Amino acid sequence: MPELIVRRDGPIGRVIFSNPDKYNAMTQDMWEALSPALQGFDADPAVRLVVLEGEGSKAFVSGADISQFESQRTDSAAQARYNEAVESAYLAPVRCSKPVVAKIRGICMGGGLGLAAACDLRFCTDDSRFRMPAGRLGLGYNALGVRRFLAVFGLQNTLDIFFSARIFGAADALQMGFVSRVESGDSFDRVVDEWCAAVADNAPLTLRALKRTVNELIRDPDDRDMATAEDAIAACFSSEDYKEGARAFMEKRRPAFRGV
Repeated sequence: MPELIVRRDGPIGRVIFSNPDKYNAMTQDMWEALSPALQGFDADPAVRLVVLEGEGSKAFVSGADISQFESQRTDSAAQARYNEAVESAYLAPVRCSKPVVAKIRGICMGGGLGLAAACDLRFCTDDSRFRMPAGRLGLGYNALGVRRFLAVFGLQNTLDIFFSARIFGAADALQMGFVSRVESGDSFDRVVDEWCAAVADNAPLTLRALKRTVNELIRDPDDRDMATAEDAIAACFSSEDYKEGARAFMEKRRPAFRGV
């Protein structure tokens, strides 16, 4: 049964896209479940970052489950509900105040590429394959989504992948700046887990302030709310964690941050 598997492993929240018979294609229920899952992790002080991944080694997310289109996108109201679910899912990693990482194995195409682009960072295996097939499907990609791609890929790469609808591999994704690291399948889990553990040890308020600042800076200048970013930065300097970080540095020990 297609589903989102949501669990917490210590300080790491995990969302696993599970529809392996269809390369983890997203059903409407899966789209609708993503935002509440991330909201739950955002509200949990024990969670320091979130990892999105696909079940198995064949796919992150291959896109939308097209087999549902005839049954669940039958009229304008149904289409509007579907579009709202998808857009809410795309916005969920951005709205989450904690770092959200896409852990990509295998196929990452269409809606999967959009979800990965909405995350803060992306890691992939060396056999991963990417594609934005909108041009082969005749659909129009909305402006907010295109802006996300521009922020991540840059202008030329965004035009390339949309105009050509070509499949590209991990090496291209790394060269384009879409992923920050490519690893072999044998070392992938270890490398990503080590990186996540290092992030989880850092000051939560610092991570939150950085994410808020970056998200505001990549907005259209007319839409930016830099005051909230400045408030988040100021909260770091008035926090107990700031005092703890200074004490730990002087005492040459590992800091014990609490997010306060």
